[in-house]
Amino acid sequence: MTLKGGGEKLPKRTDLLICLGAGCVSSGSELIKKKLEEKIREKGLENEVRIIGTGCMGPCERGPVIMIYPEGVFYQRITLEDVDTIVEQHLLKGKIVEKLLPKEELAPSIKEKEIPFFTKQKKIVLSNCGIIDPEKIEEYIAVNGYEALARVLEGMTPEQVIAEIEKSGLRGRGGAGFPTGAKWKFVRNAQGKPKFVVCNADEGDPGAFMDRAVLEGDPHAVLEGMLIAAYAVGAEQGYIYVRAEYPLAIKRLQIAIDQARKYGFLGKNILDTDFSFDIELRIGAGAFVCGEETALLASIEGKRGMPRSKPPFPATHGLWGKPTLINNVETYANVRHIILNGADWFRSFGTPSSPGTKVFALSGKVRNTGLIEVPMGDNSWRDCFRHRGRNNRR
Repeated sequence: MTLKGGGEKLPKRTDLLICLGAGCVSSGSELIKKKLEEKIREKGLENEVRIIGTGCMGPCERGPVIMIYPEGVFYQRITLEDVDTIVEQHLLKGKIVEKLLPKEELAPSIKEKEIPFFTKQKKIVLSNCGIIDPEKIEEYIAVNGYEALARVLEGMTPEQVIAEIEKSGLRGRGGAGFPTGAKWKFVRNAQGKPKFVVCNADEGDPGAFMDRAVLEGDPHAVLEGMLIAAYAVGAEQGYIYVRAEYPLAIKRLQIAIDQARKYGFLGKNILDTDFSFDIELRIGAGAFVCGEETALLASIEGKRGMPRSKPPFPATHGLWGKPTLINNVETYANVRHIILNGADWFRSFGTPSSPGTKVFALSGKVRNTGLIEVPMGDNSWRDCFRHRGRNNRR
C-alpha cells in the first residue's frame, strides 16, 4: 500500500492477465477466470486487483497461463485448485507460487522479461495479444489504437500512404510474399467502381493458428489495417472472410466491428472526414480451397468456391468484377505499426529483401509448442524451440 499526503491509503493496482485464447479456453481458462473473480471479491480485493481476459500469450501447450503485473510473474498450467493458492499466497502475501512457475525447458526465471521464450521474440503483430482485453475498444485505443488511421486521414494522401507501405518492404504474410505496396498501387490505379477491400482469414493449413490468434487477441488492429488500406485504394466496403471453425474469432471480430461503428471508426464520414468505409463478416463453411483468393471471392459472392484462372487478377477484376484488394490477417495487422513508426523502423527488422517479422505456429515434436513472432531471417531463437528429445519430454 502507498500513502497519500494526509495518511489516506491508496491501493496498489495489480493486473492479473489470464489468457482467453482458444487454446487456453479449451483447457478451462474461462472457469478459472470466474473463480478468480469470486475469490477476489471474497477477499475484498476488487479495488486492488484487476482481472483482464486477454488473447493468446504464446506458450499454448502450457495453458491456462497467467501473467501478473507489475511483477511480471508468469504462471503456467493453472487449475481450479490453484486459484485459492494464487490469491492467498501471491495476491495477499506477495509470495511466489513455485509449483506454477515455468520449468527449465521453458525458462530459468520467474519473470516474463527474463524468459527466453519471450525475450528472443520481436512482437509487432502480436504486441497487443496477451496484453489487452480484445473485447474492449477502450483498451485498444489506450495503446495508440486508431491513431494511425487518424494520422492518415488528417495528413496523408492515398498516394503517400501507398508510398510508405512500398518503402517499408512489407510483403504479404499469407504465403506468396507479394509486395503489399505494389498490390495496393494496382488496385488504386485500376479502373472501375466500387472498389473492395477483403481480408483473407480462411486459415486452413494443418497446425496453423497464427491468424486465429490475432483475430482473437487484437481484432481492432486488423480493422484499422483494412481502414487504412481502403483509404489508400479508394474503397468504401470491406469483407472479412473467416472460417466457421473459428467461433471465438468470429465473436470477437463482430464485437470489434460493432464497437468501431459506435465510436465512429466505421461507417460514413469517419473522424469527420469525407472518407466512408464499412466492414462485414462472411463465414466460410470450411472448404480448404477457399483460402485461394479467387475461390474466396466466389464464396463471398454466394457462388461455389472454385478457383479460376488468372489473369485477370482480383486487383482489376475481383468481387462482382470490380477492383478488389485482398490481403491476409497478419499483413493488415502490420499496417498501423508502419504508419506510426515509419518505413525505416520496419525495415530495421528482418532482411533487406523481406523486412519485418513473421508469426509462426509451432506444433509437433518441439520443446515449446505455441505461437511466436520473430524477425525474418533471425535464427537466434531456435534453441528455445528445438526438437524435443527422448529425455526431454514433459
